[in-house]
Parts: sequence; C-alpha cells; structure tokens
Amino acid sequence: MENLFENIRDSLVFNKFTLNNLICVEYKCEVEDEQSGIYTQSDYLIHVLSGKKSWKTIEGEWSVVAGETLFVKKGAAIVTQDFDDDFCMFGFFIPDDLIKESLSDVINKVSIENHKELHQFTATKLLPKDYLNSFFQSMFPYFKERREPPESILKLKLKELLINLVYNCDNNLLVSYLKTVTLNSEPSLTHIMETNFSFNLKLDEYAKMCHRSLSKFKRDFFNHYNTTPGKWLLCRRLDYAASLILNNNSNITQIAFESGFEDVSHFSRVFKEKFNSSPSSYLKK
Repeated sequence: MENLFENIRDSLVFNKFTLNNLICVEYKCEVEDEQSGIYTQSDYLIHVLSGKKSWKTIEGEWSVVAGETLFVKKGAAIVTQDFDDDFCMFGFFIPDDLIKESLSDVINKVSIENHKELHQFTATKLLPKDYLNSFFQSMFPYFKERREPPESILKLKLKELLINLVYNCDNNLLVSYLKTVTLNSEPSLTHIMETNFSFNLKLDEYAKMCHRSLSKFKRDFFNHYNTTPGKWLLCRRLDYAASLILNNNSNITQIAFESGFEDVSHFSRVFKEKFNSSPSSYLKK
C-alpha cells in the first residue's frame, strides 16, 4: 500500500506547503488505477474542489464530491477514483502535536460524551459550515499564486480550524476522537489495529501509524494482546474472512483481498488449517 502522507511530502509535483509534519496540498489526481490502497500516519482533512472519490475502511465507505469535506483518521483505506470528471482537492495532513497544541487549553471546556463507538471511528463527513468555507476560501490565494504563507499564518489557520471543529462541527464522535488525541501521549494501539488489521500492511507500517518504533510497537502489542502481531493478524484476518463468507456474496479472491491477503492460494491454505475446510466449502459446512 502507498504511504500517501510520505508520497505527497517527498514529491515535487504537488502544489503544497509544509511545516514540520503539517502538509497543506492542492491535489490533482492523475492516477490511472480505479482503486488504490493508501495509508497515513497522520489524520487528514480533504475538501473536494471537483470530481468524485470514495474512501473505504473496515467500518464503512464515504463518497465525496465537489464542495464536500471528509475527515480521515490515521490509518489505511481503499480509495476508488471516479473518472467522469477531473478530481481536485485541498488536503490538510494534521500531526498529533498540532492537535495537542491547538486544543489543550479548550478541549476540557467542551462537553463531550464518551462514545463506545470511538474505537471503530475511521472517518466522517463534515457538515457544510461558514467557518469551513471561510477556511478553504482563505487558502485559495496561496495555492493559486503558489505563494507559500508565512509559517505563523499557516499554523494559526490550522489552529483556528481545529478549535472550530471542536466547538462548531456538531459531530460528537469526531470531537471525542480529537479529545483522545489531545490528552494521550501516543495513538491508541488497539484503535489502530482493530480498524486496520484487514489491510495488507507490514509490521513497520503498523508501527508507523501507531507512532512507535518497531521494537516498541512489538513490545506494547505483546503486553496488550499477549501474542505477537504476526500471529494476531493472521487469526484476526481469518476470522474476518470467515464472517465475510457467511455474510457476503463476493468471490473468494475478493474476500481474500478484503481480509488482507495478497495471495489467494496462501489464504486458502491457512484458512483450511484453521477451520478444517476450504473457503469455498465453509458456507456449506
């Protein structure tokens, strides 16, 4: 899977402004593939200027068209491109440090419910609001003229956006998530793993999304799950594949892909080892 954050950060072809791990980008899609797998170690906000795309995670799928805004939590997704119109968007990759700095003084002043669904949160659409429109309009001149704003202004704009999200977005689940980012020193390992196990990522990529070194990731993982990441991922993916077989009309190849397996023959072999049945016979059995 492609690390979208690092691809944009390191590429010279994008119209972008960067400040440490903060990236603001005008993204014009020129890809030829209808679907692509991406992941990021940073939360990001996209605002579609033209065209249409969809983001699919294990928890749902969100299609966004011109004028719509989507907040996506750090993690992986399958992005589907619509080729009817040229796709262009503003993207804002917002590091945890900026969220903490922006919200530390205000987050406890906002009444927030504890959402049991928070561990499943992966993305959410934002309702159109004046503060969102004003923010995007204020960024147009910089992208249009390719004139990078001073760092102090760029940082101030994003801080204002984050505070407005907390006070005015009318999305308690998003606000609850931003609160967890603000009050915790590092991302929740369980939240990341439970919403991204079905993507074919390497252990160091999971560690990156969890903001841990590979060794610390493995240590924290074992302390929580009492097993290794590799064993847990295999078991979790197989259980997920079994549930898809029972509840989904997709073929075995598609189910293997959606469960995090690249090789169908490998998937069929390990599935049979666990369930004493081939994937194609599992439903009948």
